[in-house]
Amino acid sequence: MSNEASTLKPYKSKDGGKKEQVADMFNNISKKYDLLNRLMTMRIDVIWRKKAIKLLQAIQPQRILDVATGTGDFAIESIQILKPKKIVGVDISQGMLDVAKEKIAKKGLQDVFEVQLGDSENLQFEDQSFDAVTVAFGVRNFENLEQGLAEIYRVLKPGGKAIILELSNPTAFPIKQFYSFYFHKMVPAFGRLISKDSSAYSYLPESVAKFPDGQRFAKITDKVGFSSTKVMPQTFGFCTIYEASK
Repeated sequence: MSNEASTLKPYKSKDGGKKEQVADMFNNISKKYDLLNRLMTMRIDVIWRKKAIKLLQAIQPQRILDVATGTGDFAIESIQILKPKKIVGVDISQGMLDVAKEKIAKKGLQDVFEVQLGDSENLQFEDQSFDAVTVAFGVRNFENLEQGLAEIYRVLKPGGKAIILELSNPTAFPIKQFYSFYFHKMVPAFGRLISKDSSAYSYLPESVAKFPDGQRFAKITDKVGFSSTKVMPQTFGFCTIYEASK
């Protein structure tokens, strides 16, 4: 991961490493996160999520780890589509997990979906514990991307897959120009208005801009051991789905 991406922090005036600041940021915006996510992606994220999850149908995973699970939307969608026996969600933000727990209780999913506080770069699970690992809009917040991907590889069973969904940077005119205006002007404005945390929604577009997307990301998954990684850009390159096989 580039030094720019790994050292970019949400709060320039605060002390602490990126990991601690990301946890603070998501704690601050957890109550408004789902609303802001829908606004930020113009609800297209719902389509991206379904498409990403369906890539796992071929291997019918029974035990899934959802890294950076946040408020649990991706895991809940996975339960509906894949019908696994168990999904474990981990996140460094207790605020986000509290929202996820409310959803789990409301939907009666306690037997299938469990969430735990945890560090994506030091996962608390044994080697080869999961049939599949998913990450939706979380890898760009890793302090050490290579370490986080190595941990995903470690806990994945041989023959398993990691499905990673992440925002990326369109390159074609005029989409690139529209994207830049929307993400760097409109999204922070939405954030200030709704979450009262202006730093969080300035950080989010900056973190996308500095993230090593596309084939640069696939090179890192190769480096940590994955046998192959498919790179699938979505919606003019606004987002990319990565399918990494062990």
